Amino acid sequence: MSLTPLETVLHGGDLDAARQRFPSAPEPWIDLSTGINPQAYPLPKLRREVWSRLPLKSDEWSLREITARHYGAADPSMIVPAPGAQSLIQIIPRLVDRSSVAILGPTFGEHVVAWRREGHETTEINDLSEAGSANVIVLVNPDNPTGRTVSRDTLGGIAGALARRNGLLVVDEAFADVMPEGTSIVPDLPPSTIVLRSFGKAYGLAGVRLGFAVADKGMASKFGDRLGPWSVSGPALAIGKAALADKDWLAQSRERLGKDSRRLDAILVGKGCSIVGGTPLFRLVAHPNAQFIAETLGRHGIHVRRFPQQPTLLRFGLPGPAQDWRRLLGALRVSSASTE
Repeated sequence: MSLTPLETVLHGGDLDAARQRFPSAPEPWIDLSTGINPQAYPLPKLRREVWSRLPLKSDEWSLREITARHYGAADPSMIVPAPGAQSLIQIIPRLVDRSSVAILGPTFGEHVVAWRREGHETTEINDLSEAGSANVIVLVNPDNPTGRTVSRDTLGGIAGALARRNGLLVVDEAFADVMPEGTSIVPDLPPSTIVLRSFGKAYGLAGVRLGFAVADKGMASKFGDRLGPWSVSGPALAIGKAALADKDWLAQSRERLGKDSRRLDAILVGKGCSIVGGTPLFRLVAHPNAQFIAETLGRHGIHVRRFPQQPTLLRFGLPGPAQDWRRLLGALRVSSASTE
């Protein structure tokens, strides 16, 4: 995939564009184009001053302590809260001298754009063996949209090799919260490594705009300098603290997401799709008539993620309420009948 810094990266969640394309579709739309938990963490009751005063340093430090315990980081000073992981993706290339960068693809397109925008020589590779002498290696683990995972041992070996030549490993763990224990490398963070974590996906609160970098103290301090004071809102700090401290909710959510993703697999396979990847929050499928399926779903007010350069692929997020599952099944029946 060849991108220039001026190209626009297509994302899920673009309901405005979907409504323009299908103006007669029934409301409310069901947005299955993202990998966001459809059953969000219940918002805690927030004190009035959380909204009316600037966030305190003690508020941020408390979140860093809770986040360090949640992710298994050795020290809260290694945690950098930010207004969404996307802001961190854009900052990292500014912290590194112009370098050769290898990005394991196919993957989230903002990584390629961010590095090229800052003048780095950036190549998208299909296998880590193709990284060669790159100074920086970037990968998403588990990957979006393929669900591909790279083992901790492999990542540790790569990080060690990069550290010996003053390189950098960037691991985007945006979907790691819903994966089995042992997926994340944060508990044994290798040298010369930055890990990115997303809050909104697993907790279904993408609008809160909260994400984290995990890095050694020196690199974490550089992030802080770039972000400046009050980079995370008071409400986001309070919501993040409550959610990340709630282990029971996450455990129950993981169990439900596992069941729901298997349910979605059965529905999609039953309609002729092949499951080619995914995580518990989304499924990547292949179908020779994928574009027709997406068009049919759009006319029924259901938005799924397309891939213009790979027109046989679609990504489905998980439906939420029972009526959303019924609407999806009904629309897929129409699509299936039309292609038979």
